[in-house]
Amino acid sequence: MKKKVLSVLLSTAMVATMFAGCGSKEASSDNAASNDTATEDTADAAEDTADAADDTADAAPAGDMHFEIVSKGFQHAYWQAVKKGAESKAAELGATVNFVGPNTESDIADQVQMLNNAINAEPNAIGFAALDTTAALDAIQTAMDSGIPIIGFDSGVSGAPEGAVLANASTDNYAAGALAAEETYKIIKDRIANASGAVRIGVLSQDATAESIINRGLGFIDKIAELAQADGKTVTVEGNDKYVTDSKVGKNDGADVIIEVAVPASVDASLSKTDCETILNKEDTICIYGSNQHSGEAMVSANETLQKFGSGDDKVVGVAFDSGAVIKGAVADGTFAGAITQAPVAMGEKLVELLYASANGESVENTDTGCQWYTADNMNNEEIAQNLYD
Repeated sequence: MKKKVLSVLLSTAMVATMFAGCGSKEASSDNAASNDTATEDTADAAEDTADAADDTADAAPAGDMHFEIVSKGFQHAYWQAVKKGAESKAAELGATVNFVGPNTESDIADQVQMLNNAINAEPNAIGFAALDTTAALDAIQTAMDSGIPIIGFDSGVSGAPEGAVLANASTDNYAAGALAAEETYKIIKDRIANASGAVRIGVLSQDATAESIINRGLGFIDKIAELAQADGKTVTVEGNDKYVTDSKVGKNDGADVIIEVAVPASVDASLSKTDCETILNKEDTICIYGSNQHSGEAMVSANETLQKFGSGDDKVVGVAFDSGAVIKGAVADGTFAGAITQAPVAMGEKLVELLYASANGESVENTDTGCQWYTADNMNNEEIAQNLYD
C-alpha cells in the first residue's frame, strides 16, 4: 500500500519536473535545486500519508469490538441481570458481546470449555468470573500468550497468575456490609440509647473462610460499633474467633452493645437455622443480620416457629444480604426491615467499560460496582427491582 502510493506520487513529481524543464531551458540551478527539494517533500508527505492510512486500517473501529464474557452461571436471574447490563453498555459503545455460563455453579469443566471457546473466538477482550481458577489456569495462560486482555467480575479470578487479569468489577463487600449497618442503626438507634441494660445484635455468617462473606460481616460489625461508640456506648464482639480477631472492636467486658457472631460447623441450612434460633431466644437480642442469601433464608426458617422478627419494640429487627424469593418475601411482608442487594446490572455495565478500555490499550483498575438497600417501600422501584433476583 505504502509503496504503490509513494511510486505514483514520485512519478507525478518527475513528470512535473520534466515539463518544467521543457518550458524554460534557461532555468537557473537554484530553480533545479528547488524542484529537487519539492520532489523530496512530496515524497515524504506521501509516505506519511501512507503510514497514517495503514495505522487507521490497523485500529479496530468501535463497531468492530467484540467481547466474550464467561460467567459462573447462566440460568440464575442474577447472571441474567449482569448480562442485561453488559449488553446495554456494549450497544452504547458500539461493541458486541457473547455472554455465556454453565447451567450451575458446580459445572467447573463446562466453564473451562466455555473459556477455551471464548479464546478461540479471538475477541478483543474477555470477561471472566472463575468457578475454580486452578482448573482454568491453562486457558488463562493461552489467553495471555494470545495477547487477549482478561477482566474479572463478580468473585473475579482469585489466585490468577500475576498480570493475567488486568482488573476486577465487583461489589466492595466490606462497604456493602457497612451500608447494611448504617441503615440498620437508623432503626435500632433509639432502642440502644434507651436500653436499661446491654443489648445484643446477632450476625449470622455462612462461613469464616470465603473472603466476600467475611468482609460483609466485618463491614457490618465495624460500622455498627463505630456508630454506637459515637453515641457514647461501649461495644464488644464475641462468638466466632475469626470475626472477633479481625474486627476493629474486640472484646470489652460489661459493654453496652454485644455483637454476637455465629458461624455453623458446615454450610448447612439446619445448622444456620439453629444458630439463629439460639440468638433469637436471648432476651437482650434486638437485631440479627444475615450476611448472605444462605443466612437470610435460615433466619426466615427460624422465625416460622418463633415469630420474633418484625417491627415494634417487642420485635427483633431482621436485616439480610442478597435477594432471592424467600428474602424478598420477608422484606415485602415486613418480617425483615430491609436487605442489601448487589447491583448486577451495574456490574455488567462496568465490566464492559473495563473490557473496552483494556482492548484499547488503556490502563484499568478494580471497580466497585455498588450495592443497594431495599425495603418494602422501595423494592418495586425500577432501579432497584432490576437488581433483585429469585
